[in-house]
Amino acid sequence: MESIYAALLLHKAGGKINETNVEKVLTAAGAKVDKDQIVKLIAGLKDTKIEDIIKSASSAPVIATPAGGAVEKKKEKKKKEEEPEEEEEPTGIGSLF
Repeated sequence: MESIYAALLLHKAGGKINETNVEKVLTAAGAKVDKDQIVKLIAGLKDTKIEDIIKSASSAPVIATPAGGAVEKKKEKKKKEEEPEEEEEPTGIGSLF
């Protein structure tokens, strides 16, 4: 997750987002450097633009529900957890989460 933060910081500062710069940011922050994760991040960002990712994340709807609605959602969540589902292996930047 830290490598994503580093990439966002580089983007905001106008720096070039590459493996070397992400590693430098992480080292300067005192964070653990996971080179495999950095490689995956950079590969995922080659096919996308950070601005598009930020826009899609900020446009996600936030749903406010009454207290009773929250309880209903918990019951639905338990039902969903009981049913095993096949999950696809994420690719690109999604594989980092």
